[in-house]
Amino acid sequence: MSVPDKPQAAFGRPDGWAAPGAALVRSAATDPVPTMAQLGRVHIIGIAGAGMSGLARILLARGVAVTGCEARTSDTVEVLRAQDADVFIGHDIAHLDGVDTVIYSTAIVPDHLELAEARRRGLQILRRAAGLSAALDDKRGLAVAGTHGKTTTTSLLTVALQTCGLDPSFAIGGNLYETGRNAHFGSGEYAVIEADESDGSFLLLRPDIAIVTNVEADHLENHGDLAGVEWAFEQFVERIAAPDRSTAGILVACADDPGSAQVAAYARARGVRTITYGTDAAADVRVTQIVEGPASVTFTVAAPTGDGLLDGLGERTVIVGALVGRHMALNAAAAITVCAVLHLDLDRVADVWREFRGVKRRFELRGTAAGVRVYDDYAHHPTEITAALLGARAVAGAGRLIAVFQPGTYSRTQTFAAEFATAMALADVAVVMDVFASREEPIPGVTGALIADAVPLPPDSVIYEPRWSAVAGRVAEVAAPGDVVVTMGIGDVYLLCPDILAELVAHQVPAAETVVQQPGVDEPAPVHAVAGQLAGESGADPLGAATGQVGGTSR
Repeated sequence: MSVPDKPQAAFGRPDGWAAPGAALVRSAATDPVPTMAQLGRVHIIGIAGAGMSGLARILLARGVAVTGCEARTSDTVEVLRAQDADVFIGHDIAHLDGVDTVIYSTAIVPDHLELAEARRRGLQILRRAAGLSAALDDKRGLAVAGTHGKTTTTSLLTVALQTCGLDPSFAIGGNLYETGRNAHFGSGEYAVIEADESDGSFLLLRPDIAIVTNVEADHLENHGDLAGVEWAFEQFVERIAAPDRSTAGILVACADDPGSAQVAAYARARGVRTITYGTDAAADVRVTQIVEGPASVTFTVAAPTGDGLLDGLGERTVIVGALVGRHMALNAAAAITVCAVLHLDLDRVADVWREFRGVKRRFELRGTAAGVRVYDDYAHHPTEITAALLGARAVAGAGRLIAVFQPGTYSRTQTFAAEFATAMALADVAVVMDVFASREEPIPGVTGALIADAVPLPPDSVIYEPRWSAVAGRVAEVAAPGDVVVTMGIGDVYLLCPDILAELVAHQVPAAETVVQQPGVDEPAPVHAVAGQLAGESGADPLGAATGQVGGTSR
């Protein structure tokens, strides 16, 4: 679904309301980015967060001395320590002694004691994206941007380059199953980067080639409205340049998405070489014959001959394992278009994608219990919820689809409550949790009930459960063999998956007769054993929370 742009009054916001994060976006367009040599000793606030841990790995691989702080220990903390990072638990200004550069994410509140002390001491202070750009300043950047689909597209492109022996550096918003990592500093010339538009951080990158999957209204607490989002993407286009910076680089944009198509038109007007892809008849790379399977997506891709960039693509059928839904075909089409531009061996790429295992938290199968399959997905925008549930339909088959959604941030819930409700109606049973606050203060009257009350399903098919600990039991009460459960959201909803699996067993069949089958495990294990493994496998807090001072997420 496409989310309409609305006036601020529609959200109960006063005339003259300004996005509180607008200055962050605007400053990203002008913030300086140092060279690798200018970083010195680096301290990372919230070092175990999804994005920060990846940056730390790259810096450590480059020989940079890295320290960091976290609220609590975790698997990720221990891994970073094993790689020679000095990670402190808790926060103290003494952590800054001997530090040259402090790196933070915009999820860190401005008055965080270490960040405030860094300012007082006059240390070099960088956003994560600026630190990443500095750490990869000698690589050719391949950036993937867009409101949705960044992580999957970045992952596919990374696997393709790895398969062709190019050993790319990469920084992704989720862990690849193939490597178990979200970041790597490679020996090759390319760096594949997931470019985050949420706070304008992608404006700190200068890629040679960029993908824009789609452009929609989101993160309006930073961008204000759709026009603000569009401005940010136009500024991103201005940063696409060839390695010697003497000419513009290449933009690959989706022709099917109105926002992305608008960016493509802007890029062409600015002299940026632009390639479009999609099912649209005017696309340079046509996508046809999309077949959605329960554990893969198949499509045909075709490009015109006589184009020096795309001559190797031709017409071919592509099968991508572990990806579900039509939108995933478009993500793969974007990735294979870049592969063609880079003159990779596309037959080898297609072979490895057939066995692609996916990315954590992107329609990830967490287990099966009592005949019910439980998946988890990072979907947190109405368009993403729609895509995830449409894809889940193909998986559910004759079974029912039970959607469990934890809205993320009060501002997004307030902005998109009606659209979330419409998307949740694609399920047979809609379970809505209360809002995951992230870094935001509550907005009066904004709770998960705003969404639940508007879901156009029969009343007995909509559950609003504000108590986090009660959600698993409520799901188990309504689930039956053959059903599919999908948990969705940016917050800690994924931690419910082992609880749901355990509750399914307790509610529906004697525990002694039931096992939980994990993906990739040949022999079933008792439910209590697998539930424990699932609960511990994510390691770090996905948000890199630091004593209540960090919120949000790196994507």
